[in-house]
Parts: sequence; structure tokens; C-alpha cells
Amino acid sequence: HVQLVESGGGSVQAGGSRRLSCTPSGSVYNDNCMGWIRQVPGMAREAVAAIYTGRTRPLYADFVMGRFTISKDNSRKTVYLQMNNLQPDDTAMYYCAAGLKWCRQGYPTAEFQYLGSGTQVTVS
Repeated sequence: HVQLVESGGGSVQAGGSRRLSCTPSGSVYNDNCMGWIRQVPGMAREAVAAIYTGRTRPLYADFVMGRFTISKDNSRKTVYLQMNNLQPDDTAMYYCAAGLKWCRQGYPTAEFQYLGSGTQVTVS
């Protein structure tokens, strides 16, 4: 049973920052496209950022606009999402995802193989 353990969500004022973390179980981290998807109730999921753990080039959705940074720590098998200058529109449930098709397709897509349970980020 694959688990993606997320942490780092919470409430923040507009302009503030949060850092999300995701550690997958087993060998899911190895040579995989990992990243973050977010969803607002009643809306479709949208891809936020992705990174292939075997390489370093990150991928971002246009709306990130230089505010978010995805990174990885291979020694900890953990992926991070540093979010700066958060705005109320960023309020959503943020899910860690593994096996994202984004890395292969070259454009943002929320199609994934595994998904975490999510961590809420609320910006006011």
C-alpha cells in the first residue's frame, strides 16, 4: 500500500509563506515524477509543480509566477514545495502526487499514479 505523507499546510496571511513536504513510502520516490496538485471544493484539480526525482529540472504551472519553488532531497526521499507571496486565490487542498504524467507530456496535467490525502492551505 503506497502512502504519500504530507505536512506543512495551515493558515497564513496574504503575502506570507508555507513549505509543504511529501515523503512517499517504499520505492515510489525513486526515478519518479513527483509534485503537487491542488483543488478547491467544486473545482477541478490543477497541477501546481512537478520534478523528476532522477533529474533536477522543475516544472511549474503558469499561475505560480515565480512564487513557488519545488525541490527534492534525495537523501531523505522527500519533495518540498516552498510557497511565497501566497494570495487568497491559493487557498486549496494541496495534494502530493507521484507518477505524474506531466514530466513526460511536457505540459501541466493533474494525471497521477498515486495521491496523498492532502494538506489544507488557507490564505486570508
